[in-house]
Amino acid sequence: MSISGKKAIFLDLDGTLLTDDKKVPEANRIAIEKMLGEGNSVVIATGRPLSSAVIQAERLGLTEPGCFLIAYNGGILYDTSERKEIFRATLNLELVRKVFEEANRRGIHIQTYRGTKVIVEPRCEDREIELYCSRILMEYEVIQDIGQLDEEPVKMLIIDLDDKTPLVEFMRWISSWADDRIDTFFSNDEYVEIVPKGMNKGNAIRKMAELLDIPVENTIAAGDAANDITMLQAAGVGCAMRNAADEVKLVADYITEKDNNSGGVAEIINRFVLSD
Repeated sequence: MSISGKKAIFLDLDGTLLTDDKKVPEANRIAIEKMLGEGNSVVIATGRPLSSAVIQAERLGLTEPGCFLIAYNGGILYDTSERKEIFRATLNLELVRKVFEEANRRGIHIQTYRGTKVIVEPRCEDREIELYCSRILMEYEVIQDIGQLDEEPVKMLIIDLDDKTPLVEFMRWISSWADDRIDTFFSNDEYVEIVPKGMNKGNAIRKMAELLDIPVENTIAAGDAANDITMLQAAGVGCAMRNAADEVKLVADYITEKDNNSGGVAEIINRFVLSD
């Protein structure tokens, strides 16, 4: 049951395209090569920072024409074959400082990004940053005060490895005064994304489809976590992985029979993208 015309598939990385040990099943590789060969587009859609997402794209060989990235949950759109940004949204520095000050007051780990580095203040040089950077293959930089930041970042991230409650309460605090300027959402049970208003994977799909001149109804999205929900809702066909969270499956048009370790993405491509 493939869709007619040029298509674009939007793929989350962790828990979707990648196995639990961060590899790509061979079935996924073969299916992606076939769909690119038919003139379609493949877009990695991730909450990861751009530099980490680019590393993954290069490792996966997704750098030829037709390959793109959505990084920072929609904050940056990037053409991997041309190696250039095609869209960027940022957070006002005054808002960043206010959010950092409150996180410091509450003792919550908070970080942001500049260039190819994760940025933290000395208080947050902790196990959270060590684990986070090891997961996404990035280095971090410690600055004495967030007031030293001289360029607007694309997002902030708060982390609690042990208890979601402080994160939920912090989200409520942000919504009490910044609902019209900042969006917050969980990307997993330990991370809360803090991004410019309207920056999410769903809106990124709409913008990317417009830039690629592909009808939204010809887009397919695949994901497994809460930050993928807007993407599945926006796409012509929203697919949840077998291993996806229940809340993701509830909004999906299709749930894979195979999980991320067994070629679930290939299942989606064969069903909805490739020509008969």
